[in-house]
Amino acid sequence: MTLQGKKIAILIAPRGTEEPEFKQPKDAVEAAGATVTVIGLESGQAQTNNNDLDAGSSYTVDKTVSDVSADEFDGLVIPGGCVGADKLRADKATIAFVHAFFQQAKPVGVICHAPWLLVEADVLNGRTVTSYPTVRKDIENAGGIWVDKEVVVDKGLVTSRTPKDLPAFCAKIVEEFEEGKHPQQARSA
Repeated sequence: MTLQGKKIAILIAPRGTEEPEFKQPKDAVEAAGATVTVIGLESGQAQTNNNDLDAGSSYTVDKTVSDVSADEFDGLVIPGGCVGADKLRADKATIAFVHAFFQQAKPVGVICHAPWLLVEADVLNGRTVTSYPTVRKDIENAGGIWVDKEVVVDKGLVTSRTPKDLPAFCAKIVEEFEEGKHPQQARSA
């Protein structure tokens, strides 16, 4: 188990996070031996979506974002989904939580529309990333360099475009979480 002893946070938005982008990375990181904590905006259950509009499954929120600190974790996964990413990026505590991972040089995995949170956290300047194509201009306006690839790794930040990229994304986040801190990452925060 490559991630034995590692603690990984994964964000979830109520009625909005894309189910495969939540479940597959969570399962991959747990299969590698990490302990995963589901972090939400509200306590209780959070329902995911499929294709942004269709109801998905419900998942237990282990802790709310206001009850945690990046200090408690070795890495962070931010699943996409247009609706979920938009809800998460509107929450100041969530953006502060995301920003803290960059300040602490900890690895972060982000997929689909979730780079919107990185735009809000102001951590993209000079970084090469990918995303769902419609997020490209937001990334570029925030100083990021957008490329169209299934997975991109830039100093501990792993990004992917869509659910079809999940196999490559999941493999890379496990690899980056195993490597741990990336001192160059803190320079962008």
